[in-house]
Amino acid sequence: MDVSPNLYRRLVLAALFPIACPGCGALGAPVCRACEVLLRPAPDAPAPPGLDAWASPFAYAGVAREVVARAKYRNVRAVVPWLAASMCDALRRVEPSPALVTWAPTTDRRRRDRGFDLAELLGRAVARRLRVPCRTMVRRAPGPPQTGLGASDRRVGPRFAPAARASAAWTAEGAVVLVDDVATTGATLAAAAFALRTADVTRVVGLTAARTPPPGYR
Repeated sequence: MDVSPNLYRRLVLAALFPIACPGCGALGAPVCRACEVLLRPAPDAPAPPGLDAWASPFAYAGVAREVVARAKYRNVRAVVPWLAASMCDALRRVEPSPALVTWAPTTDRRRRDRGFDLAELLGRAVARRLRVPCRTMVRRAPGPPQTGLGASDRRVGPRFAPAARASAAWTAEGAVVLVDDVATTGATLAAAAFALRTADVTRVVGLTAARTPPPGYR
């Protein structure tokens, strides 16, 4: 059988490290069909300041929380396409024809420690599915990550600035989709959206894999 090196590598990795559903442990998919019914939709929430719309497929709880955690903390890349597909479905309900995708970058320290930025991985996967460009449009100033902060500290948000030549990268009419993995207060999206506005972007749509539900959410 004639198998390309990349396909062979994927087949070997799949055999050595099979994907297991976080709900029931079934092998073969990030979430099995039986456990898909356990996924809770993202809670309704207004778009953070600076965003024209905000889409998210899942509440950050239960099975969805574990799927995101596998990608974010254990570098399980196989779940990224599955998350991106669900994110694109949610996006189409608020923005059917985006022009460009970017992401809200994590801190430099987090990127060095993990070796990757999940927001970037999701952004590039979303862009591939939408068949639109993906560009670095904002850069993050030094500061603590949002994870682990209290609600009041989260609302302050990180600091972002337009990336070099961000205005030049923005040449098409239409929305810029701003991707992040999880949003709680939306402060990160709001701060990154403000940086995009200073680069003359006129429409910004936030897109996250999940939203943190409020206490008592059903």
